Amino acid sequence: MRVPVLLSSLAVVAILGEGCVSNKKFSQLQSSYNELQNQNRALDGKYQASQRELSGATTRVQSLEEQIAAQRNNLVALQAALDKCLNSTSQGNVNISKLVDEINASNKYIQHLVNTKNTSDSLNLVLTNNLTRSLSREEMQDVDVQVLKGVVYISLSDKMLYKSGSYEISSTAGATLAKIAKIIKDYKDYDVLIEGNTDNVPISKTNIRNNWDLSALRASSVVQSLQNDYGVDPKRLTAGGRGEYNPIASNADDAGKSRNRRTQIIITPKLDQFMELIEKAPDAEDPVTPAAPAGNTQPPAGNQQ
Repeated sequence: MRVPVLLSSLAVVAILGEGCVSNKKFSQLQSSYNELQNQNRALDGKYQASQRELSGATTRVQSLEEQIAAQRNNLVALQAALDKCLNSTSQGNVNISKLVDEINASNKYIQHLVNTKNTSDSLNLVLTNNLTRSLSREEMQDVDVQVLKGVVYISLSDKMLYKSGSYEISSTAGATLAKIAKIIKDYKDYDVLIEGNTDNVPISKTNIRNNWDLSALRASSVVQSLQNDYGVDPKRLTAGGRGEYNPIASNADDAGKSRNRRTQIIITPKLDQFMELIEKAPDAEDPVTPAAPAGNTQPPAGNQQ
């Protein structure tokens, strides 16, 4: 997989004509350029950190599923050993009791792992349902919501978000961004990565060098809109651009290019809290709480963020 590259907002100052500028003007332009360079480096660092956290969360989800499978296999083996023990006259009651205790402990831990995964899945399902119910039929034509490996992906088309060939947010995008911002604020213990993507058609703007710049600038525009217009805590936000290098369709036709020109809002549980939830095994004396039904659309009391 190609590593996503975080770029900040860059501006290229074009000096046209045959004249020259004053030293003062040149110094101002140079200072602005240096400041943009510093912002780009800071944004790049934050994007890389967010990508590492997202990768870690995905790895943990996969590890949890592997643990569940391993524990189930262990349960089968223990049950077979118990059956053999019960059928053998040479085994004593002590060994039988030990096997029963091991089976019970294994069952309890399996249920804990299942409940942990179901809790995460249920919260994501509630988040997704709340968002899709708030969007109109027209908005859903430009918004795609998916949950993949415990992470919520909200994909927004560029024709809805931006002015043509620009990174400025269009006036028609406000209502949709407001609904997404409300969901983000309701789930305050989730981190949010805004990721810009383009097709493979080169950009021809004097102040935008290439599609890397365009994708990063668009992501930055969404981040700033969520912060400035809708009050989302900027500490939870990261902006990054992937240019043309993360396509979901072929760029050979207009339909594929349209799908590739998108901005994704990626909502994921904070890694440290997810780890605590997994590693907190149930006490031996505690009864096992049944897992919430998969179709439950209401989070457990006190867990909705």
